[in-house]
Amino acid sequence: MKGTQKIDTLYRLSAGFRRFRQQWYCAEHNIYEDLLEGQSPHALVIACSDARVDPALILDSRPGDLFVIRNVANLVPSYRPDKGNHGVSAALEYAVRHLHVDTIIVMGHSHCGGIAHLMEKSGAEDNEFLSAWMEVARDALAQVDARSPGLSGEERERACEQWAIRLSLRNLRSFPWIRDAERQGRLGIRGWFFDLAGGSLLQLDEDRDEFLPLDRSGRDGREPD
Repeated sequence: MKGTQKIDTLYRLSAGFRRFRQQWYCAEHNIYEDLLEGQSPHALVIACSDARVDPALILDSRPGDLFVIRNVANLVPSYRPDKGNHGVSAALEYAVRHLHVDTIIVMGHSHCGGIAHLMEKSGAEDNEFLSAWMEVARDALAQVDARSPGLSGEERERACEQWAIRLSLRNLRSFPWIRDAERQGRLGIRGWFFDLAGGSLLQLDEDRDEFLPLDRSGRDGREPD
């Protein structure tokens, strides 16, 4: 049975690759001819590794549009230049200091397995890396319990998911070259929350400190292309 499942998985993946080639390597418009000399994405999206929340799919983006960092629970650790192996920080540096993106979006989501793991009181002994990684978001859980002690169940989990986005925004601003770029108006930083159940996308209004529906209109009031 396992062998059959593996064959089915590989078949679906290879069929998907064929569709990808037909769409983006077609004779009428081979988009990769325009991308061979380098990438110039405008936005960096920090998203969760969750298979249900691919930012390129959710945002209907083309190859080359987004520079994407994905990890469990879309977390950004704080600035720590200690010569260690920092995958998220290295990708941030490349996007901001080398590709000069003009926008950073931390895109969290509902029903996040990483946040659920953080909120569990047991199970840490069953993994080698996950629990240590989720400690990056420990303060998000502390904020929820301190500010809204009456929450339980799904409400508490959703609040923690959204506070983890706030925490990642705070940690982004601990990087001096991100903080400076934002202050100089060269970089915008946003927090988004994707609701799997309703299909809605919310943006954090940092002045009001609440997540509101993302404006669907373009800058000139028209629907974006």
